[in-house]
Amino acid sequence: MTTPQDPPAPSDLPLAGLKVIEFTHMVMGPSIGIILADMGADVTKVEPVQGDNTRRLSGSGAGYFAMYNRNKKSLAIDTKSAKGREIVQQLLSDADIVIENFRAGSMDELGFGYDALAATNPRLIYCSGKGFLTGPYEHRTALDEVAQMMGGLAYMTGLPDKPMRAGASVIDVTGAMFGVIGILGALEQRHRTGRGQRITTSLYETTAFLVGQHMAQFAVTGKAAPPMSIRQSAWAVYDVFEAGDGERVFAAVVSDTQWRKFCEAFGFDDFLADASLAGNTERVRQRERTLPVIRERFRQFDKAGLMARLEATGLPFAPIAKPEELLDDPHLNAAGGLVPVTLPDGRSTRLPALPIEMDGRRFGLRHDLPQVGANNRELLLARGLSGADVDALVAQGVLHP
Repeated sequence: MTTPQDPPAPSDLPLAGLKVIEFTHMVMGPSIGIILADMGADVTKVEPVQGDNTRRLSGSGAGYFAMYNRNKKSLAIDTKSAKGREIVQQLLSDADIVIENFRAGSMDELGFGYDALAATNPRLIYCSGKGFLTGPYEHRTALDEVAQMMGGLAYMTGLPDKPMRAGASVIDVTGAMFGVIGILGALEQRHRTGRGQRITTSLYETTAFLVGQHMAQFAVTGKAAPPMSIRQSAWAVYDVFEAGDGERVFAAVVSDTQWRKFCEAFGFDDFLADASLAGNTERVRQRERTLPVIRERFRQFDKAGLMARLEATGLPFAPIAKPEELLDDPHLNAAGGLVPVTLPDGRSTRLPALPIEMDGRRFGLRHDLPQVGANNRELLLARGLSGADVDALVAQGVLHP
């Protein structure tokens, strides 16, 4: 087993030296920021004086800030005040990248829209995360769940009469990934042209791209794809099975070679000798005959024993895990797959790193989750303000204390 090398020094990170100003909240925008920040960009999160409202979400939103805002600096400033806007304009004057995911028009109202900024900083790359790209829906407000419902993903995830959203903010995060792809493309183009550009990534079109395989299935077969919960599997063994201790394991056999190994490993000599089961198409047709036998055999093992047998044969398999169980996952903990962060209440935890290795290295933590306005003084002193100037802005309510 190979072990990733130690994280690279900050100056060796691929996006080191890029200056990013982030105006974001919730998930999509901050996800763009964390990808750039983890890869070495200098990301400053511009927040209201009281801090991003995402910091105070509860319930299913309680983890949003903690997950998507490491490796960033925080400037908590009143952008509705003339002095606050003036300071932010100074920060934007030499920025490489701006990220925003607020309602249409809000950045223009503050004087931070793309056209205004590009007029004085033509190298600027400006990425907006929106609900929709150009078209009849572009004026609508969207959320991850809205996009999943109207984009067909909730239908494909749920039961025939009960659409269900996916169990994570997959559209927010995937939309953010497409935004980063656009940013990296614009950076490469800027190397040739010297000019930046505006990029828009969206929730609805991201969803359409993800369900494109089902659209293509309809185009190819003429038959609508049923929800994944009731689909007919393309393989004879592709199910969740119960072990003898009541725990569940997913197992799959997706080739004729794997079928032979599977039968040998679990003692299915009669299946192996049956010529009608030699090919996958016939095995699929005979699932009602073979699956009950396989389920009964699997119940002779406990979860650990079943997984050990499956792993020894090289078959695809997986335990049915809950998200919190990944905190103790030996694979993630062995190779930099979890990044240590300090929560706002002072407790420590570990959260997923970017799922990338570059030159054998994972991306880790350079800056812990920022407290509200943690970098106010540092950022403004670097811009030529004096300590007395910063103190005055705090007293005026322009900066977070």
